[in-house]
Amino acid sequence: MTLHDQAIVADAHNDLLMAVSARPPERWAAFFREQWLPQLREGGVRLLVLPVFIDDEFRPEGALRQTLRMIECAHVLAEGNAEAVRLCRTGAEIDAALADGVIALVLALESMPGLDASTELISTLHRLGVRIASIAHWGRTPLADGSGEDATGSGLTSHGVAALAEMERLGMIFDISHLGATGVAHVLELATKPVMATHSSARARRDHHRNLTDEQLRGVAATGGIVCVNFFAPFLSEGEATLDDLLDHFEHMVSVIGVDHVGIGADFVREVYLDLTPGWCCEELTNTLGVNVLSAIPGLEGPAGLPMVTEGLAKRGLPDDDILKIMGGNMHRFFLERLA
Repeated sequence: MTLHDQAIVADAHNDLLMAVSARPPERWAAFFREQWLPQLREGGVRLLVLPVFIDDEFRPEGALRQTLRMIECAHVLAEGNAEAVRLCRTGAEIDAALADGVIALVLALESMPGLDASTELISTLHRLGVRIASIAHWGRTPLADGSGEDATGSGLTSHGVAALAEMERLGMIFDISHLGATGVAHVLELATKPVMATHSSARARRDHHRNLTDEQLRGVAATGGIVCVNFFAPFLSEGEATLDDLLDHFEHMVSVIGVDHVGIGADFVREVYLDLTPGWCCEELTNTLGVNVLSAIPGLEGPAGLPMVTEGLAKRGLPDDDILKIMGGNMHRFFLERLA
């Protein structure tokens, strides 16, 4: 058995719900089974966070409807593939899924666009199984500013503060990925429970507003939280990103906050956008923010490539126990502690 096979491979951010929910509802379970399940199995994924991200075409009027539609999609694909995956709400349910040999799925919200300032609806979405949430993406929301608006110097709004308090009351995990710098500081000042960055890399290795500074990394770790490294190539290097660039981000985080606070938040957007744009045969597909969403590390375009990370960390000389923690042990432990 390889080291990768021994790991509870966990990914804190895979946007596959965007692609699956774009199909007719009667195809949701089958499309997931045909298109995504083989990749997850090949990559050895055993614990997976499914974020609900609402694309611009649904905002603002259709955001809540699409949020509910994607949550329903997650339930349908899990029920239609019960022998392979299971939607989990607690740490105990995650452990039961792992023991049964099925992939444990955890639902998340990315930026809460469907809620706006109606923070009372967080409880509604918690009832539907959502266990992790962030409150901003790239731009401004009624709750906070995303990292693309760092120049405003804005912290959480009063509604954002209420959202954090409500999430802590419910036992939901607050995700600081995408949050603006002042907002991150504000959350770290107010939080009474461990927080998480589901898909953020190290700003010391690549100076991009989506990455976290060493001070921010230490702040998350000080809460008892975890930072999951983002694999998206433009966040790893100014040039063509390589596996070595990704490994540099892992090693930097370990050196700054210790191995117990580092995980994986792969953010395989290339696979998602290729699913959403069938027939494309171009080398570049740019989103509304001017980012080439097809850019990826060769071999790490999707979850099937995850064994490359285990092998790369081993070649860097990290101890086996540390690699097992990074590949998913830390996230598994964190969820057991936070999702009671």
